[in-house]
Amino acid sequence: MPTVLDQIITGVREDLADRKSSAPLREVTARAADAAPALDARQALTGGRDDAEGVRIIAEVKRKSPSKGDLARIPDPARLAQAYQSGGASVLSVLTERRRFNGSLEDLDAVRSRVDIPVLRKDFMVDEYQFHEARAHGADLVLLIVAALDDYQLRDYLALTHELGMDALVEAHTEEEIRRAAEVGAGIVGVNTRNLKTLEVSPSHYQDMASHLPDHVVRVAESGVDGPGVVLDYARQGADAVLVGEALVKHGDPTAAVRDFREASLAKESS
Repeated sequence: MPTVLDQIITGVREDLADRKSSAPLREVTARAADAAPALDARQALTGGRDDAEGVRIIAEVKRKSPSKGDLARIPDPARLAQAYQSGGASVLSVLTERRRFNGSLEDLDAVRSRVDIPVLRKDFMVDEYQFHEARAHGADLVLLIVAALDDYQLRDYLALTHELGMDALVEAHTEEEIRRAAEVGAGIVGVNTRNLKTLEVSPSHYQDMASHLPDHVVRVAESGVDGPGVVLDYARQGADAVLVGEALVKHGDPTAAVRDFREASLAKESS
């Protein structure tokens, strides 16, 4: 029986076929070549690993999720992104998957036009076309989900990402997936505490997996953040950055929320 991840990818491929028919690869690669150089996402997520600044926040423009349904009306994603940046977000994540997340490349365009920090195109990347498409729309970082790719795809797509000047957030959920990410040389590794095949979330899963992360990688904790306390927990477990979506889009003051999350992580050394 197909998993939730399988079903999402099927829809992604169908939507991708429509985009390919309207914008051939040669047009997209030309646009990607003309785009401004990508910003350095790795540097933005470490900043020299200065503990005095707390963990970095990857703040997400997220309208909907498969597990929760509609999360928030976002009439102006660029304005929301500016609010995140004002609060101290280091990277912005923009959902571009349409069917399950109600995202779009138009949202990515809007955000890119208003902020000057790195932007992650968060989607299910399963075809070379999408990488050129991401760069053409100004993405600095793309998501590679280990569970969605075989070893050859993972290695080739990471290489293509770097050839295009971007970074990749390589997402893993299990010890085996972390090993696979390390073997292809991933520099930014996210541990998703949500199982994409069942959609179940367990924030404690980050701690279970953290010991398997290579020392040199940027460590990103993903999912399960419902308040500053979870950010603090992730910081104490060694995360360099935390990706937050639902808790921010549902908050009445996204600038204050990002600031509170970062400040909460500064308490990681206290008892």
